[in-house]
Amino acid sequence: MTAIQAATSTNAVSPTKRHYVSLDGLRGVASVMVVLFHVFETFTNGDPQIQIINHGYLAVDFFFLLSGFVIAYAYDDRWGGMDLAGFLKRRLIRLQPMVIVGSILGALLFTFQTSPVFPKMPDVSVAQVIGVMLLGFVMIPLPKSADIRGWDEIYPLNGPQWSLFYEYIANVLYAVAFRKLSNRALAMFVALFACAAIYLAVFSVRGDFIGGWALDANGIRIGLTRVLFPFFAGVLMLRLGARISMRHAFAISSAILITAVSLPRFGGHDNLWLNGLYDAVCVILLFPLIVAIGAGDGGAEGTSLRVARFFGNLSFPLYITHYPLIYIYTAWVADTKPSPILSALVGAGLVITAVILAFACLKLFDEPARRWLATRFLRRA
Repeated sequence: MTAIQAATSTNAVSPTKRHYVSLDGLRGVASVMVVLFHVFETFTNGDPQIQIINHGYLAVDFFFLLSGFVIAYAYDDRWGGMDLAGFLKRRLIRLQPMVIVGSILGALLFTFQTSPVFPKMPDVSVAQVIGVMLLGFVMIPLPKSADIRGWDEIYPLNGPQWSLFYEYIANVLYAVAFRKLSNRALAMFVALFACAAIYLAVFSVRGDFIGGWALDANGIRIGLTRVLFPFFAGVLMLRLGARISMRHAFAISSAILITAVSLPRFGGHDNLWLNGLYDAVCVILLFPLIVAIGAGDGGAEGTSLRVARFFGNLSFPLYITHYPLIYIYTAWVADTKPSPILSALVGAGLVITAVILAFACLKLFDEPARRWLATRFLRRA
């Protein structure tokens, strides 16, 4: 999800390497769709059939695909002069500053979230909140017994952090083993992971890819299945030179992505497998096509370039800081049952607030912190 900016901000990519601005922008577009998905999810009452941005959860799988593509681009040809520790330091410098901010924000807003939709909160002490926050700083996942909110999240102060946990796992697997594989061997693993993804989506009890944030056997299975295919498919795409050149590539690929995650669910309540099949088609076929179009865009300029850069820079801060606001919004909707117009106005305000907050975090903390950490802990070749 965040590998493109990692390359530029921690000297991961040689100055002679091309920068995929359109892929930056696509990651930003996907982040906005995640925020909208979470806002509308508040009104589903547990029934995904009535969600408006219905397949917004697939943006996470799109993030994984982008990450694999750009991790391979940034690091595949650098292992002669970089060891595992150097690779992990670069990944930590890129991701951890905003992970810490997200955990702090989640802890601060936790005190305002008293609602029946969070069943465990009345019995939580300040010491517990601080402990959960500190564990979140270092990405230690919590079992269900330690969840202080009651939603079975491994990071209950900032739910979306779960995807970073699995991204780290994929990063380690890449660095330790998969980077050494030939393209043929990697393709065999990718095909195997694709079969697992199809099985998960088509035969799940919900008929979708949703899940991965609970620390139990099923949650771990979902999380690993969701990351393994797209991440290593992205690595394979980079190695095979999967690019499609066309005019207005950023606009076209963004439109395809927005449409794909916004379509209503398929099959209704009686044929859930149809929706699972759609999810699998998106992740295995459509998302690689979108990335190939974005990777082939060599002409992003003017307004398109500025938009792509803005959303690309904003993407990770927006993704990792918006959900504490969603907790509050969910509690407010459940407790006050506001009118549709008021709900829409407050929801729009939440999206605007989330963007402003993410931009402030990016400029005031994330970029300065990464620059300092890179200067302190990374040596230029």
